[in-house]
Amino acid sequence: MSVRLQARLRPSDLLGLGFHGLRAHPLRAVLSALGIAIGIAAMIAVIGISTSSEALVKQRLASLGTNLLTVTAGSDMFGGDAKLPADAIIRVRNLPGVETATWISTLKDVHVYRSASIDKGETGGMTVAAAGDDLLEATGSDLQAGAWMNEVTEKLPAVVLGYKAAERLGISTVGSQVWLGGRYFTVVGILERAPLAPELDTAALIGAGIAEELFGFDGSPTTIYERSADDAVDEARDLLPRTVNPEAPNEVKVSRPSDALAAKNTIDQAFTGLLVGVGSIALLVGGIGVANTMVITVLERRREIGLRRAIGATRGHIRSQFLVEAVLLASLGGLGGSLIGWLITWIVATGNGWLVSIPPLVLVAGVVVTMFVGAIAGSIPAIRAARTSPTAALSA
Repeated sequence: MSVRLQARLRPSDLLGLGFHGLRAHPLRAVLSALGIAIGIAAMIAVIGISTSSEALVKQRLASLGTNLLTVTAGSDMFGGDAKLPADAIIRVRNLPGVETATWISTLKDVHVYRSASIDKGETGGMTVAAAGDDLLEATGSDLQAGAWMNEVTEKLPAVVLGYKAAERLGISTVGSQVWLGGRYFTVVGILERAPLAPELDTAALIGAGIAEELFGFDGSPTTIYERSADDAVDEARDLLPRTVNPEAPNEVKVSRPSDALAAKNTIDQAFTGLLVGVGSIALLVGGIGVANTMVITVLERRREIGLRRAIGATRGHIRSQFLVEAVLLASLGGLGGSLIGWLITWIVATGNGWLVSIPPLVLVAGVVVTMFVGAIAGSIPAIRAARTSPTAALSA
């Protein structure tokens, strides 16, 4: 009675055979893995850049707060520009839950220039506005240099420049003078960027006292900034129109600046989805490259397949060998692509001053996906290799 022994292939031997196949043609393996790496790198970089940008938005919202509401004038019943009442700020400050409220009023036909010799039409897109106290606290803005106006300087020809206004005027230090409304004003402060009040970036802000004296300012604000307690924001949003202008609440517009940042983040996420789709196409192309490589490998190694079958290797052994080789090839591409994607994200995030934020699960998923792609790409060549007849392979 004869006993037929079944050949066995240990997992360590299987891995050894897989790596041996890759080492036999290193350049081909590198080029094939590169196709996978490009696809994974693109996907991880896009997701990493998006999550880093999202982390910055969340950080800004956490630091700036989501409880800021801005009030502006809409249109009257005839379609003309409405005005906010001069005493509106007093009523707003008396609303329940209000923590701080202030205002600015853009002065029409008043412009700021670097000097009196600048052409009057070269306004640079900058505005001049009278501003109330507590503007920095209400809008979450900071000073880059100098100081905010006080009870004395708000009655003097002193000006605080927004971030972009200072850049366009070529002002980097306080004490400089600018030509504003037909006379020189001294720069006493320069603001940092104001994410929740971007209109301040291009503004030259002066005190209400000097605005009334020189430009006939009537006290009517164009924008009111109001901060409430977090749990009172919705109530304040409902009350503000009829509080600001009891006679015509329909002429008052109330907005929440943090909603714009959140909307921007949503748009960025949608764009990220599109780019991930493009990266998926690159990954598919890489998978086709792996499949092509494995087909060529099977054709070149027919004698090896025949010899292994002749000495006892089963079809399952041959199939597993080439399947493992395809998975290893794709996995090397996945590891390289994950590293490249992380590096691209780090470069972009660092260059823009963002937080580097890539979920670890994304990096792990990148490698797992490539292994899956490698298994699919290598399955047909592996099955083809397993079906190769030993006699036909040895006689080829």
